[in-house]
Amino acid sequence: MTAVDVDVPFLLYDRAVFVPAAETLVLADTHLGKAAASRVDVPLDDGTDTLERLEGLLADTEPATVVIAGDLLHSFSRIPRGVERDVDRLVDAVDGAGADLLVTPGNHDTMLETVFDGETTAEYALSDGETVVCHGHAQPEAAADRYIVGHDHPAISIDGRKRPCFLYGPATDDGTDVLLLPAFTSLAAGSTVNGKDGSDFQTPLVRNADAFHPAVRDDSSGEVLWFPPLGACRRLL
Repeated sequence: MTAVDVDVPFLLYDRAVFVPAAETLVLADTHLGKAAASRVDVPLDDGTDTLERLEGLLADTEPATVVIAGDLLHSFSRIPRGVERDVDRLVDAVDGAGADLLVTPGNHDTMLETVFDGETTAEYALSDGETVVCHGHAQPEAAADRYIVGHDHPAISIDGRKRPCFLYGPATDDGTDVLLLPAFTSLAAGSTVNGKDGSDFQTPLVRNADAFHPAVRDDSSGEVLWFPPLGACRRLL
């Protein structure tokens, strides 16, 4: 499948996006504590993995603001051992980078206030005047030219290999755009988008899935590859 050029006002990194006009780094679905819920005998230390990758992004982008677009936590009903420590380390990393941290709570964040006393808001308008960040599990109330959301954990299967992907395209007939982020946690396998239509997505912001361009970041080179819209990709994958 041949990559295409897609003109976008942001930069894609390791499962995160940087909006230069607002000096803002956005990531979603860290799901801290997911490893504790894993049935694997020796699960990945998801807190350390998240922290190390975030520190790399902070060094690369030098943001003024970091927004976590929901599902900072994984468990609905309890705080697993070590999660409070991991949240504190994440907060310290952002603070140490000289950035402000904000969370737009997701559907998993029912116990967020027990471990995070920083700023939260359901929807956050970036200073570029165009973009609103939210988790994406509900229809946002704020109008925007562009929404950046998480929630669905998109992934794409290419030549039999499943990889986390970004999805970008028009969300409604009025031309509003949506950038759907992959889950930041490495423990999320992702939901394969190859055969999905709009009704298969959990977020109400994806209506015409065929118009959304997938993008995959090459881990070895750091290059981001954009592909034709899903409607065309299905004939090629």
